[in-house]
Amino acid sequence: MIHYEQFVLDNGLRVFVHEDETTPMAAVNILYNVGSRDEDPAKTGFAHLFEHLMFGGSQNIPSYDEPLQKVGGENNAFTSPDITNYYITLPSANLETAFWLESDRMLSLSFDPQSLDVQQKVVIEEFKQRYLNQPYGDVWLKLRPLAYQQHPYRWATIGKDISHIEDATLDDVKSFFFKYYLPNNAILVVAGNVTVEQVKQLCVKWFSTIPAGEPYVRELPSEPVQQEARKLEISANVPLNGLYKAYHMPGRFDPDFHIADLMSDMLGRSKSSRLYQKLLRDNPIFSSITAYLTASIDPGLLVIQGMLNNDVTLEEANAAVEALLQEFIDNPVSEEELAKVKNQAEATHAFSEVELLNRAMNLAFAANAGNPDLVNQEVAQIQAITSADIQAMAQKVLRKENCSTLYYRRAEEVAA
Repeated sequence: MIHYEQFVLDNGLRVFVHEDETTPMAAVNILYNVGSRDEDPAKTGFAHLFEHLMFGGSQNIPSYDEPLQKVGGENNAFTSPDITNYYITLPSANLETAFWLESDRMLSLSFDPQSLDVQQKVVIEEFKQRYLNQPYGDVWLKLRPLAYQQHPYRWATIGKDISHIEDATLDDVKSFFFKYYLPNNAILVVAGNVTVEQVKQLCVKWFSTIPAGEPYVRELPSEPVQQEARKLEISANVPLNGLYKAYHMPGRFDPDFHIADLMSDMLGRSKSSRLYQKLLRDNPIFSSITAYLTASIDPGLLVIQGMLNNDVTLEEANAAVEALLQEFIDNPVSEEELAKVKNQAEATHAFSEVELLNRAMNLAFAANAGNPDLVNQEVAQIQAITSADIQAMAQKVLRKENCSTLYYRRAEEVAA
């Protein structure tokens, strides 16, 4: 259970405070309500570029890391299709340093052309190393536009094309910043050995004078229900043939999300899962196989991916996976199997709340989804799931018509 109090500044900044006197530390998490789904299709990768630019110096502070390190703090950030998240952990006695740093970044970046040039090169190099020059690195550059035809989840967070980052101008950067990096488009969570009154005073001192901007109203195209199976084949110099199957499923804060989550656990979370037991251990079609979720705010994907053994064709592997899924659709899961994955899910949830920073982040994610109380409702939602719920979700999600399949062939096999 994450206990919290909340308040809102006049400029629209929403603040949540989670007090924990058992730790000498504090976590300061700022979530900006902008991700790659909010980008212009002709200028993608900007949310991720900004994650880098935000460490390049702000209006009054040329170096972000140096003053934080002097007070024993650490920081990092990440970008997803849905959000951009920045966080600091530091001794609670030095809490004000985090407020000073983050408020100045929110007030304005330095907009230094040299910083833009440096970070463009960093992101371009990341694009090349992680997505273009690594075996299977371009999978999501291919799989996303196969699965999504309308929704902006169809491009990866790194961007749709490397040229979009190469061609970014300082005017593009300023426009993006002043549209999204606003107090009224952000959520601040402070957790640890702090008090609500202390956080209020610091918020008033450091954030209250930052002006609000025009409210961002998100109007994204909905992804139509997929009515027929899709398939794409690509080839590259990779060691093994790979099979990727993506199924549309409910979003992260949809009431049915945890049903799909447990279903994916049964299919491919561990060595006791069905895919592992039947298609790797008992019948060694795959050398590795797993199932997982994208867990996006808007309807996401359940993904099954596996690397094939050398003597198995992609067609055989795909048929074996689909036969296993059909069996899952047709037969209710046992109470024993359901209880096992529930226990695993609850243990994962409990473990995630051990870390102070995780508590701060989870509270921010739920608040951004519209209901901070969701952070404390997950265990009850998991416990309420029945075998009938799992089967109904399987019948809805695991349909062949709802699947986008990517065959990733070894180039030598294609040549043969």
